[in-house]
Amino acid sequence: MKVAVLGTGIMGQGVAGTLLREGFDVTVWNRTRSRAEPLAADGATVADTVSEAVEGADVIVTVLFDGDAVLEVLADAAGATGPDAVWVQASTIGEADTARVVQVADEQGLRLVEAMMLGTKKPAATGKLVMLAAGEAGLIDAVRPVLDAMGSKTVVAGDTVGHGTALKLAANAWIASVTAATAQSIALTEALGLDPQLFLDAIDGGQSDTPYAHLKGATMIAGEYPAQFALDGLRKDLGLMREAARGTSFDPSLIEALADVYAVAADRGYGDDDIAAVRTGFDRQG
Repeated sequence: MKVAVLGTGIMGQGVAGTLLREGFDVTVWNRTRSRAEPLAADGATVADTVSEAVEGADVIVTVLFDGDAVLEVLADAAGATGPDAVWVQASTIGEADTARVVQVADEQGLRLVEAMMLGTKKPAATGKLVMLAAGEAGLIDAVRPVLDAMGSKTVVAGDTVGHGTALKLAANAWIASVTAATAQSIALTEALGLDPQLFLDAIDGGQSDTPYAHLKGATMIAGEYPAQFALDGLRKDLGLMREAARGTSFDPSLIEALADVYAVAADRGYGDDDIAAVRTGFDRQG
């Protein structure tokens, strides 16, 4: 099966590498070619253009930053995609832009599903993502080998493209919350004169424990934030959550508070670092 991966940032590189290890014929494209070229050493074909990348592909996976990027790629690929190809929209772009993508795909006669990726750099590179899929059941079955290679499991959110996006926003609200809550408790432990490791020791093995707190907490205590999921990326997603909440019965007060504390960390220069850098947003300055 030939797969085109469009977008080789943190997640796209990991996904492409995983698919190569699983024996897929992979072509990659990135707007900045130098970010795709390292995958050639692993056996990927590096395309110069989107249309070149998608030509002859059975499955096309978009792993891009926002809706505008996805729509631009769809325009660039017009006429180059085979009639049996299935597009797997894996970029977190929110409900409004997902609707735009669906409309363009319909106009171009493209077969489209979505498969949101729940996980960060390491799960992408090791095939341990959780895939949140939505779309026509037959199309999801057609791309199932790719989804199974990318993730440890696939959760089908519904038969309409957009349901996967909704579930991804809810899941990322949890990630934003638990990361900020871990940062808050570590910062408070330190502010009260204790070793912050004591907080992690206190919850270890109890009903309130989660492995994620230890993963991110260790990074926070070390004060080192190599990007697994960039803080500015999560800030983008928080904005998408706020947009999705408009006109519903949902009260976004907590999302608004989370957006504020992540914004503080970004303003202090940590936007490109891992989301664990939200820890810096709990320090008073001045």
